[in-house]
Amino acid sequence: MRKAILLAVALVLAMVVGLTITCLPVQAETKVDLELVLLADASGSIDSTELAFQRQGYANALVHPEVQRAISSGAYRRIALTYVEWGNDQWQDVVVPWTIIDGLASAQAFGATLMQRPRRAHGGNAIGSALAAATRLIEGNDIKGERKVIDLSGDSANSWSGMPIPVARAEALAHGIVINGLAIACRDQGCSGRPMLYNLEDAFERDIIGGPGSFVVTADSSTSFEDAVRKKLILEISLAPAGEGVRLARRP
Repeated sequence: MRKAILLAVALVLAMVVGLTITCLPVQAETKVDLELVLLADASGSIDSTELAFQRQGYANALVHPEVQRAISSGAYRRIALTYVEWGNDQWQDVVVPWTIIDGLASAQAFGATLMQRPRRAHGGNAIGSALAAATRLIEGNDIKGERKVIDLSGDSANSWSGMPIPVARAEALAHGIVINGLAIACRDQGCSGRPMLYNLEDAFERDIIGGPGSFVVTADSSTSFEDAVRKKLILEISLAPAGEGVRLARRP
């Protein structure tokens, strides 16, 4: 009798477990307010000091209260973020893979990972290849963002190898991806300085950025880099009105 009761109980539990498993929802695409690829310059003109202040600037900006408020202001209250360092056409190194940022803890974890990873990207500029790699990262993930943005930082707008910038730019725009720019134009110690033969912001606006509301922000000193990053992130996350020091694109 006892064995019969135990068997009956086991059968009921098996049925309950089976129903529970059957009724679990199918895993859908993760919905976020923004998919953002941070494309950071790690080409030959970027030394270890510049690489470090780029990484530290992003790590600090992500945990800043204003950036956290921007993230929490969206419909889903979260964004998807990946950090990629680019060099020549063979190097687009995913330093931090796609991560959901939905509060201070996830932002701190992203920053900690960013600061710990070794540098691997190197070589001369291949901006077109970097943009193409970022497009693939966005189009190939399991995330559904209300908006999709590539943010390219660099101390030059030259591209010496790989996919031509116009081709990569057009491909990104065709997928509904906005391209923004962060021009590293500082001349103080620890920065390589502005290009001598052309205006960096003009080149970014003319050749690189594109899409609705696209813009260029300038970091004109190593100490102002974090401020520029914070301003840029707030604009990208919350679509806040552009303020001083932000150059909006004059073409699609």
